[in-house]
Order: sequence, then structure tokens, then C-alpha cells
Amino acid sequence: MTARPLPIPPRLVTCSVDGAPVAVPQGSTLLDACRQAGIDTPTLCYLETLAPVNACRVCVVEVEGSRTLVPACSRPVEPGMAVRTDTERVRLSRRLVLELLASSVTLDRAAPELRRWIERYGADPGRFGPPLPPTHPRDAAAPGHHGAVLVDGAEACHQPVKDDNPNYVRDYARCILCYKCVEACGTEAQNTFAIAVAGRGFAARISTEYDVPLPDSACVYCGNCIEVCPTGALAFRGEHRMRGEGTWAEERQVVTTTICPYCGVGCNLELHVQDNAVVRVTSPLGHEVTRGNLCVKGRFGFQFVQNRPGEG
Repeated sequence: MTARPLPIPPRLVTCSVDGAPVAVPQGSTLLDACRQAGIDTPTLCYLETLAPVNACRVCVVEVEGSRTLVPACSRPVEPGMAVRTDTERVRLSRRLVLELLASSVTLDRAAPELRRWIERYGADPGRFGPPLPPTHPRDAAAPGHHGAVLVDGAEACHQPVKDDNPNYVRDYARCILCYKCVEACGTEAQNTFAIAVAGRGFAARISTEYDVPLPDSACVYCGNCIEVCPTGALAFRGEHRMRGEGTWAEERQVVTTTICPYCGVGCNLELHVQDNAVVRVTSPLGHEVTRGNLCVKGRFGFQFVQNRPGEG
């Protein structure tokens, strides 16, 4: 029997977070150190299974000796760093970022984390004016209309809900451009590259290639973009309908973990059941097989369980 060498334990790096010493493995980020210290640090564009893109800047902290605030989700810990997470400068920056984000999107129960941070930091999105109006009907029908664009002083407005496939709905009036869906569709998970950020400035938006309908794009309907969306801009078609009808009730839902029946990979499924019907399927981020990712069968192929046409 051949002996297997034991793995070399990671080297620890020590820093201080709000005055308390914290030791983390080399290569850890400031966010890792904050979490190890038990500090609840806000994040929106960050996810453990995705590479940090530094898009939202709501996780910024103050590092002694640094001229600017730094994003905790991507800044590696260095020996002797002194980090402050709740100074007035940090709170002001986080509050302003939350106000800017929330002033440009529709907020409801589909964005609980964003609402929680807004309440915690006392953000007032109304300081930046009233919410954007819905897309004008004449514009919604116009080919190539993208919404939320200022051109020659024309009124900005949200783009319409995109309900162009049987699996999920895209409501970009809720999108904060966190890039999570783009990352999940790209090299971080699916490698499909069906969506990306198109446009610049006020015209920046998540779009398929050439803004074609989803069925005409490279999308394989894995739904991994839905899994990572923090605001409900992407949602199961049935969930979107139920929220619109006012029948969606997470407090009544029971979540059961099971194994996907379609193949032998062993993906874990979390079945969200309301009123004896599966209304949503997710997958645990910490599972070593899926890491939150599924294929189209695992994510959307649950109708056979209840045999109710139109669900999903």
C-alpha cells in the first residue's frame, strides 16, 4: 500500500479587524477576515463560487495607510493590515452606493438582502428623484428598444419585462448590474456566454447577443443566472406569475433537499414546495458536486412530479 503524503497546512496571515487580531489562511480576502471576526459585511455582486468583479462597491472597508476605501471582497489580506469596517467614512460610502443602486431599480420582496442593507444604513434612494416610469407602450413595441436610456434629453424609462420562453422571466427593472449572471453564464460556471453587459453609461444593460430573444440566443436554460441574481430580475416563470398575483408566500414554503433523478452525477436539488406544489428549484452553494449549478433538467424539469401543466 502506497502512503499518501499529507497536505501542507496553509500559512496563516494575521491582521486586525476593528482592533481585534484575526488569523486567516494566506490568500484570503478582507471579506474572509471580516466574516471570521463575526462582522456582517454587506455584499451584492460577490458570491463564494464566482470570481470578484468589484461591481457594487458596497463591501468597502478602510485600511490604515490606504488613500481610498478598498473592496473587501477582492483585496487580499496582508500581514499587519489594520482594517476598520464601521467608520463614518465607510458608512457614508455604503449608504451612498445603496441609494444610487436602489434609486434606479424596482424594490420589492424579491430583493430581501438589498432592502436589509438599505434599512441598516439608513439609505434614502428618494434623494435622487422618483423611480423610473415603466417603458412607454410605443417604445416597448419598437424594434431594438432597450429602455433606461437618455438620448437628446428624452425621458428615461425601464425596459419591459421579457417573457419570451417557457422557463424564466427577465425583469430588468430590478437589475443592479452586479454581473453575477454574466459570470455564471461565462467561464465561472456554464461557459455558454449567452448574455453580457451591453451599452455604456445610462444605456448599460444585460443583453443577449445582438439583443435577440432568449430562444434565439446561445442560452441552454441551465438557470444558473437565476440562482445568483440578488434582486429577482431573473425568476422562474411560475414564481414571477405568483408574485404578480400576490400568492407567493415564502413563509409557507418547505425546502426539501434531494438528489436529481435525471442522471448519475449526483446533483443536489432544493425543492421549494408551497401548497403541495414545487414552485422553485435551487441547489446548495456548498455542495461539492453542483456548487449551486444545475442543468436545464435539474432546474426546470420538475413538472412531472405534480403533473400540472403550466407550472414552473
